[in-house]
Amino acid sequence: MNYHDLIGKKATQEWTVTRELLASSLKSGAVDVFATPFMIALMEYTALMLVQPFLDDGITTVGTAVNITHSSPSPEGAVVRAEAEILETDGRRFLFRVTAWDNAGLIGEGTHERHTVKRDSLQKKAATRLL
Repeated sequence: MNYHDLIGKKATQEWTVTRELLASSLKSGAVDVFATPFMIALMEYTALMLVQPFLDDGITTVGTAVNITHSSPSPEGAVVRAEAEILETDGRRFLFRVTAWDNAGLIGEGTHERHTVKRDSLQKKAATRLL
């Protein structure tokens, strides 16, 4: 596959902000708003789901870098939508523009980088870190 054909492709995912996704529940803050780590997780998940269908069996991507700003709060019950767009790729490294929105507008944006890995090899490598 010519991975350069993927440049410009976009995907979206939505999450509803539940109590478990609040900064106060995660302990990343003291306010009942959508936690920044969960916003970033939604952005990463959206990027993963965008590229995964184009990868060979046994191959996945892992997040290697994030550069994100979280600019507006979203309360419990809000529906947050993330969008990922592939900006660059060489088939191994993927750079995404990521944004997140709620009903009132933009809540976060930035870039996210992922690299392809052999799923089984990475799992084995991770397991050796317990020795």
